[in-house]
Amino acid sequence: MSVGPLGRLGHRLAPLAVWFFLAGLALIGAAFLVANARLGLLLFVCGAALFWSVLILRVLIARERRKRHLFHATIATFVAHDAAPSFTTDADGTIDYQNKSAVSRFGACDGHSIVATIEGLFAAPSATLTRLQNQAHTNGAAFEDVATRTGHMRLSVHLVGEGGDCFLWRLEDLTERGEAGVGGEAVSLPMLVLSPKGKLLFTNAALHRLIGHRPTSLDRIVTDLPLRSGDLHLLSGQSAPVSARVVKYDSPTGRQEVYFLPELTPQLGAWTDFDALPVALLKVSADGSILESNRAARDLLAMPADPRALNLGAVVEGLGRSVAEWAGDVAQGRLHKPEFVRASLPEKDTFLQISLTRVEGADGETELVSVLTDATQLKALEAQFVQSQKMQAIGQLAGGVAHDFNNLLTAISGHCDLLLLRHDSSDPEYADLVQIHQNANRAAALVGQLLAFSRKQTLKPEVINLRDTLSDLTHLLNRLVGEKITLAVSHDDDLRPIRVDKRQLEQVIMNLVVNARDAMSTGGQIAIESRNMQFNEAVIKGRATVPAGDYVVISVADQGRGIPKEQLQQIFEPFFTTKRTGEGTGLGLSTAYGIIKQTGGFIFVDSAIGIGTKFSIYLPTHAASAADVVATVVTTPKRVVERGEGVVLLVEDEAPVRAFAARALKLRGYTVIEADCAEEALEHLQDEALHVDLFLSDVIMPGMDGPTWVTQAREARPHVKVIFMSGYAEDHFSDQQAQIPHSVFLQKPFSLSELTEVVQAQFEV
Repeated sequence: MSVGPLGRLGHRLAPLAVWFFLAGLALIGAAFLVANARLGLLLFVCGAALFWSVLILRVLIARERRKRHLFHATIATFVAHDAAPSFTTDADGTIDYQNKSAVSRFGACDGHSIVATIEGLFAAPSATLTRLQNQAHTNGAAFEDVATRTGHMRLSVHLVGEGGDCFLWRLEDLTERGEAGVGGEAVSLPMLVLSPKGKLLFTNAALHRLIGHRPTSLDRIVTDLPLRSGDLHLLSGQSAPVSARVVKYDSPTGRQEVYFLPELTPQLGAWTDFDALPVALLKVSADGSILESNRAARDLLAMPADPRALNLGAVVEGLGRSVAEWAGDVAQGRLHKPEFVRASLPEKDTFLQISLTRVEGADGETELVSVLTDATQLKALEAQFVQSQKMQAIGQLAGGVAHDFNNLLTAISGHCDLLLLRHDSSDPEYADLVQIHQNANRAAALVGQLLAFSRKQTLKPEVINLRDTLSDLTHLLNRLVGEKITLAVSHDDDLRPIRVDKRQLEQVIMNLVVNARDAMSTGGQIAIESRNMQFNEAVIKGRATVPAGDYVVISVADQGRGIPKEQLQQIFEPFFTTKRTGEGTGLGLSTAYGIIKQTGGFIFVDSAIGIGTKFSIYLPTHAASAADVVATVVTTPKRVVERGEGVVLLVEDEAPVRAFAARALKLRGYTVIEADCAEEALEHLQDEALHVDLFLSDVIMPGMDGPTWVTQAREARPHVKVIFMSGYAEDHFSDQQAQIPHSVFLQKPFSLSELTEVVQAQFEV
């Protein structure tokens, strides 16, 4: 039924009709009493208008009631004798009509809210009805199966009428239709129903008899959550725990029906029965010795057929403490958390999630059952998260300014080279030109470092001098912390070498520095310190045991607000963050923890509220000679550049870069045709008499880019060689370059000698 705007206006003004009538009567009476004729006429007109308004209002209300009566009569022809309770409501949920079944079950409810009428019938009726009404308003109809105290009910709603403000509701008891397995009470097996969020909605009588009470939450039924379909779980039985196998069924509405099949308590003595299972299982003693294993575990860990002579610590590594200590904690019931470790024996890197559960052995001694899960793919995803964090930290800086900055550096360095050609070392200006050239090279190295951080690379462990690495990283860190925060870096004079993945270590330090910066909104100092440390015996720090040996310690300390004590235990967990919503992903510290752990090191945190936080990284030293340490500067022999001849079409939108490149090539004997954009270059090439030997083009330009115009030009001149130059990294357009034969890449900023060497090499091909 459609209620138009006039009908809705009549409903809103109906309570005021009596007041309108009285006001009109008063105004007409006053019109005959006042002496002023004009005022009397005005009062009479106003009173008459109110009388007419009341009359029109009554007509509107009568018309709307008649339409509603006809509409309800139409609905009644369909649902009056329906066995399922049916209602019609307006957009606010007020009941206008109910059929005989609804009156019989809920009583007369005209004018009441449908939410209040069916409240208590199932869980969260208000949210369910609102959701279904919104779906019906969009799609015309909607339904949902809900669990009630006695079974299941299908709640359906249809949008009826033309105005979009009337809804027909129908409540159908599914158990009345005899659907086997849908009504929980029709099933003799113990079962329950969970909401999509895991909330307990329904339990049947068979489950009540098994556990001896009507539970209100899932943890009152199952003692070893979470539920795993196909696994045995312990139920809190009436007199003793009951072992039952769990079967879960996912309904189309997102709810889960869970059935329990009671079984005898399993005996772990018959271990051979587990050998064919596809799940990797180990039975371990309280000190970590392997007692039994199935085939899946032996294949996963690359163990011999009889691994009983091995200890769990010999087949996994990277736990952060001894396996015997971990197994002892689990055996005594102090620890239940799974751990991520690396398998030691397989040739390929294999990462595992390992869980230990305490059981009672055949001789009464405490034993542990270990479930191993291959987490190698999870570690690969973690590596992607590391890359994502790197891009988040410097991606905007590198991508936004590197291209333009490299153009400026190319012009500065190039024109400096041209000046140096005209001066010798005896000139007074020579030293100044050398200083300009050296500082331009330093700026170019900084941009190169930023671009290297933004790029996806294959990284390998290498022996490094930590002092040099931190010195190179300091330039970038100073820009990350901003102007309000100072960065203080100090080192031991004789730092020992370490063997780490240099890029990943830099990523760890960057994450810690960025977190320290975010903790000091009003400014302060971040202190980075590196020093040698020797432990003559194992040292226990928190839950980890640091073995005896030589270490290099890197500490990052801030003067921020500190981390509450209750959060320190979770600080390295994935997706846990102390920052406000939207300011962090919670992956930075968990990534740092994983990198340090894989490297064979340790990371600890100390914090005090109002004082600050300090992260300490312990990395084992490496016995390396000076030759093993990766050099920070690699020199390559320069080739002798000879004078050349040929025609070069130079396309560059930056005038200073174009001017330098043109002068440099002309000095070497080449003929240079200049163009400031791709369109101008194509205009030059329309002259068929023009001979061109080489295209030297920028990649990113306004309008048509370099690869696009070169591809068009080579359709008519396929043998012309190509040199692309750009301030972006080469892999930024490597796919496009691969489609253009005889093309090479020249990274900006470049010097005069580098430019002429690449051009000469292309002419010699």
